[in-house]
Amino acid sequence: MPEADVPDPMRTPASREVHDLVYETFAKEGHAPSLAELARLTGRTITEIGAILESLANAHALVLNRDGDAIRMAHPFTAAPMAFVLTPLDGTDDRRWWGGCAWDSFGISAALHLDVRIDTTCPHCAAHLTLTSGPNIPPPSELAVRFPRPAAEWWDDVVATCTMIRLFCNRTHADQWTAEHAAGQGYVTDARTVWELAKGWYGDRIDRDFVPHTRDRNQDLLQRRGLIGEFWLLP
Repeated sequence: MPEADVPDPMRTPASREVHDLVYETFAKEGHAPSLAELARLTGRTITEIGAILESLANAHALVLNRDGDAIRMAHPFTAAPMAFVLTPLDGTDDRRWWGGCAWDSFGISAALHLDVRIDTTCPHCAAHLTLTSGPNIPPPSELAVRFPRPAAEWWDDVVATCTMIRLFCNRTHADQWTAEHAAGQGYVTDARTVWELAKGWYGDRIDRDFVPHTRDRNQDLLQRRGLIGEFWLLP
């Protein structure tokens, strides 16, 4: 999911430290750190950590829960079970992550530079979908991804948006589901396009020298993948 075109959310050493600890915990442990854990690791108070997380959330660098007292998402990672489960292909690596959506699932692989197994279900036929993906392993060509709303509306309810960016057996199933449940809405594209997009969008996300992408950079990433037109215009 895109960052907002707002001031750098990591403009202070404190916010940078907290941001990096959040992503490091997700990457290594598959879950979000608690406010108490962040306070302990940084030597700050829970109140200070809460204020830092709020500033990061206001800049769309992460998402808090409705009460604002826990991390809900730090794209491409999510702290709560959603429709995708990712596990490393390396049998000696027992980590596991929840994928918030098809895009974020490819994004986790890209951010970690890791080949993964992705498990999900097709919303139309409920078939179990298992696929292998990685930085150099594209998803099967027949799979399709449906985006539920235009890019300008993604952050109106970002969790709901992520929930509905789903993977389908094929374009026919995506189109049939749309006709039955959301006629005339959304956008369907092939999974390989979304996989390519995820590499550029998330490939640097947990790098130590990561700099939040500008709106123009993200718009260019969309355009390079053929995702053009009013539906794909970022706010």
